[in-house]
Amino acid sequence: MPKTSTSVAYVLVVTLSKIRPKIWRRLIVPASISLTKLHDVLQTAMGWTHSHLHQFETRQGSYGTPDPDFPDGTLNEARVRLDRILTRPRDRMVYEYDFGDGWSHEIVLEKVIGPIAGSVRIECLDGARACPPEDCGGPWGYQEFLEAIGDPIHPEHEEMIDWIGGSFDAERFDAAAINRQLAPRRRHS
Repeated sequence: MPKTSTSVAYVLVVTLSKIRPKIWRRLIVPASISLTKLHDVLQTAMGWTHSHLHQFETRQGSYGTPDPDFPDGTLNEARVRLDRILTRPRDRMVYEYDFGDGWSHEIVLEKVIGPIAGSVRIECLDGARACPPEDCGGPWGYQEFLEAIGDPIHPEHEEMIDWIGGSFDAERFDAAAINRQLAPRRRHS
Protein backbone atom coordinates (compact mmCIF):
# COMPACT_ATOMS: atom_id res chain seq x y z
CA MET A 1 0.00 0.00 0.00
CA PRO A 2 1.51 3.41 -0.99
CA LYS A 3 2.38 5.79 1.83
CA THR A 4 0.27 8.99 1.89
CA SER A 5 2.23 12.16 2.56
CA THR A 6 0.98 14.55 5.20
CA SER A 7 1.36 18.28 5.61
CA VAL A 8 0.65 20.97 8.15
CA ALA A 9 -1.10 24.19 7.17
CA TYR A 10 -0.84 27.60 8.81
CA VAL A 11 -3.57 30.23 8.76
CA LEU A 12 -1.83 33.61 8.83
CA VAL A 13 -3.33 37.05 9.31
CA VAL A 14 -1.28 39.75 7.59
CA THR A 15 -2.06 43.38 8.50
CA LEU A 16 -0.48 46.45 6.97
CA SER A 17 0.71 48.65 9.85
CA LYS A 18 -0.09 52.34 10.36
CA ILE A 19 -3.13 52.33 8.07
CA ARG A 20 -6.74 52.91 9.16
CA PRO A 21 -9.14 51.41 8.32
CA LYS A 22 -7.09 48.22 8.28
CA ILE A 23 -5.78 46.58 5.12
CA TRP A 24 -5.38 42.88 5.85
CA ARG A 25 -5.37 39.35 4.41
CA ARG A 26 -6.05 35.90 5.90
CA LEU A 27 -3.95 33.28 4.12
CA ILE A 28 -3.51 29.54 4.32
CA VAL A 29 0.03 28.36 3.52
CA PRO A 30 2.09 25.25 4.14
CA ALA A 31 3.94 25.41 7.46
CA SER A 32 6.99 24.20 5.53
CA ILE A 33 7.04 27.10 3.05
CA SER A 34 10.36 28.94 2.79
CA LEU A 35 10.43 32.63 3.66
CA THR A 36 11.43 33.31 0.04
CA LYS A 37 8.24 31.65 -1.21
CA LEU A 38 6.21 33.32 1.54
CA HIS A 39 7.53 36.67 0.28
CA ASP A 40 6.15 35.83 -3.18
CA VAL A 41 2.77 34.87 -1.69
CA LEU A 42 2.64 38.10 0.36
CA GLN A 43 3.45 40.22 -2.68
CA THR A 44 0.55 38.66 -4.59
CA ALA A 45 -1.93 38.60 -1.71
CA MET A 46 -1.31 42.18 -0.66
CA GLY A 47 -1.09 43.53 -4.21
CA TRP A 48 2.53 44.64 -4.29
CA THR A 49 4.63 44.28 -7.47
CA HIS A 50 8.05 42.92 -6.35
CA SER A 51 9.55 46.36 -7.05
CA HIS A 52 11.53 46.86 -3.83
CA LEU A 53 13.68 45.18 -1.20
CA HIS A 54 12.12 43.34 1.73
CA GLN A 55 12.96 41.53 4.95
CA PHE A 56 11.36 39.51 7.72
CA GLU A 57 11.99 40.67 11.29
CA THR A 58 11.77 37.77 13.74
CA ARG A 59 12.93 36.91 17.24
CA GLN A 60 15.72 34.91 15.59
CA GLY A 61 16.97 37.88 13.53
CA SER A 62 16.39 39.56 10.17
CA TYR A 63 15.84 37.35 7.12
CA GLY A 64 16.10 38.53 3.55
CA THR A 65 18.52 38.30 0.65
CA PRO A 66 22.02 38.87 2.04
CA ASP A 67 24.27 41.15 -0.01
CA PRO A 68 27.87 39.84 0.07
CA ASP A 69 29.13 43.35 -0.74
CA PHE A 70 27.35 44.84 2.28
CA PRO A 71 27.28 42.27 5.08
CA ASP A 72 24.82 43.44 7.73
CA GLY A 73 23.89 40.24 9.51
CA THR A 74 20.86 39.52 7.31
CA LEU A 75 20.14 35.79 7.35
CA ASN A 76 19.28 34.00 4.09
CA GLU A 77 15.49 33.68 3.87
CA ALA A 78 15.76 30.89 1.28
CA ARG A 79 17.28 28.60 3.90
CA VAL A 80 14.55 28.85 6.52
CA ARG A 81 11.03 27.46 6.65
CA LEU A 82 8.14 29.34 8.19
CA ASP A 83 7.61 26.60 10.80
CA ARG A 84 11.09 27.36 12.18
CA ILE A 85 9.99 30.94 12.91
CA LEU A 86 6.33 30.64 13.89
CA THR A 87 5.40 27.53 15.85
CA ARG A 88 2.14 28.13 17.71
CA PRO A 89 -0.93 30.36 17.45
CA ARG A 90 -0.33 34.03 18.28
CA ASP A 91 3.36 33.83 17.27
CA ARG A 92 4.20 36.82 15.14
CA MET A 93 6.80 38.44 12.92
CA VAL A 94 7.08 41.54 10.76
CA TYR A 95 7.43 41.66 6.98
CA GLU A 96 8.96 44.91 5.77
CA TYR A 97 8.65 45.94 2.14
CA ASP A 98 10.08 48.97 0.32
CA PHE A 99 12.45 50.41 2.88
CA GLY A 100 12.05 53.92 1.37
CA ASP A 101 8.27 53.96 1.80
CA GLY A 102 8.44 51.87 4.96
CA TRP A 103 5.61 49.37 4.52
CA SER A 104 5.47 47.16 7.59
CA HIS A 105 3.15 44.14 7.82
CA GLU A 106 2.39 42.27 11.02
CA ILE A 107 2.08 38.52 10.39
CA VAL A 108 0.31 36.52 13.09
CA LEU A 109 -0.06 32.74 13.12
CA GLU A 110 -3.79 32.40 13.77
CA LYS A 111 -4.22 28.65 13.49
CA VAL A 112 -2.29 25.42 12.86
CA ILE A 113 -4.14 22.77 10.82
CA GLY A 114 -2.93 19.23 10.51
CA PRO A 115 -1.42 16.97 9.89
CA ILE A 116 -3.53 16.66 6.75
CA ALA A 117 -3.26 14.15 3.94
CA GLY A 118 -1.54 15.45 0.82
CA SER A 119 -0.37 18.95 0.07
CA VAL A 120 -1.54 22.34 1.28
CA ARG A 121 -3.30 24.61 -1.16
CA ILE A 122 -2.04 28.21 -0.80
CA GLU A 123 -5.07 30.46 -0.68
CA CYS A 124 -6.33 33.87 0.36
CA LEU A 125 -9.31 33.14 2.61
CA ASP A 126 -10.40 36.67 3.44
CA GLY A 127 -9.25 40.25 3.71
CA ALA A 128 -10.20 43.88 3.42
CA ARG A 129 -9.34 46.88 1.32
CA ALA A 130 -7.00 47.43 -1.60
CA CYS A 131 -3.24 47.56 -1.31
CA PRO A 132 -1.81 51.08 -1.59
CA PRO A 133 -0.14 51.87 -4.92
CA GLU A 134 3.60 51.29 -5.16
CA ASP A 135 5.75 54.37 -4.53
CA CYS A 136 2.98 56.48 -3.01
CA GLY A 137 5.15 57.51 -0.06
CA GLY A 138 4.35 55.01 2.68
CA PRO A 139 1.46 55.29 5.15
CA TRP A 140 1.55 59.09 5.26
CA GLY A 141 1.90 59.49 1.49
CA TYR A 142 -0.94 57.04 1.00
CA GLN A 143 -3.21 59.14 3.24
CA GLU A 144 -2.31 62.25 1.22
CA PHE A 145 -2.93 60.33 -2.01
CA LEU A 146 -6.41 59.27 -0.82
CA GLU A 147 -7.24 62.84 0.17
CA ALA A 148 -6.13 64.14 -3.23
CA ILE A 149 -8.06 61.62 -5.33
CA GLY A 150 -11.16 61.94 -3.14
CA ASP A 151 -11.43 65.72 -3.47
CA PRO A 152 -11.95 67.09 -6.99
CA ILE A 153 -10.84 70.57 -5.86
CA HIS A 154 -7.65 69.33 -4.18
CA PRO A 155 -4.64 71.01 -5.84
CA GLU A 156 -3.08 67.61 -6.64
CA HIS A 157 -6.31 65.81 -7.63
CA GLU A 158 -5.73 65.72 -11.41
CA GLU A 159 -2.04 64.88 -11.03
CA MET A 160 -2.81 61.92 -8.72
CA ILE A 161 -5.65 60.66 -10.95
CA ASP A 162 -3.27 60.74 -13.93
CA TRP A 163 -0.51 59.07 -11.90
CA ILE A 164 -2.77 56.20 -10.80
CA GLY A 165 -4.16 55.73 -14.30
CA GLY A 166 -7.68 57.04 -13.89
CA SER A 167 -9.15 55.62 -10.71
CA PHE A 168 -8.41 53.84 -7.46
CA ASP A 169 -10.92 52.13 -5.19
CA ALA A 170 -9.40 51.88 -1.69
CA GLU A 171 -12.26 49.63 -0.54
CA ARG A 172 -11.80 47.04 -3.27
CA PHE A 173 -10.87 43.52 -2.15
CA ASP A 174 -11.27 40.49 -4.39
CA ALA A 175 -10.14 37.16 -2.90
CA ALA A 176 -11.04 35.30 -6.11
CA ALA A 177 -8.74 37.55 -8.17
CA ILE A 178 -5.92 37.08 -5.65
CA ASN A 179 -6.41 33.31 -5.75
CA ARG A 180 -6.25 33.31 -9.57
CA GLN A 181 -2.88 35.09 -9.29
CA LEU A 182 -1.72 32.63 -6.61
CA ALA A 183 -2.76 29.62 -8.75
CA PRO A 184 0.69 28.94 -10.29
CA ARG A 185 2.21 28.42 -6.81
CA ARG A 186 -0.79 27.10 -4.90
CA ARG A 187 0.28 23.51 -4.36
CA HIS A 188 3.08 22.84 -1.93
CA SER A 189 3.79 19.73 0.11
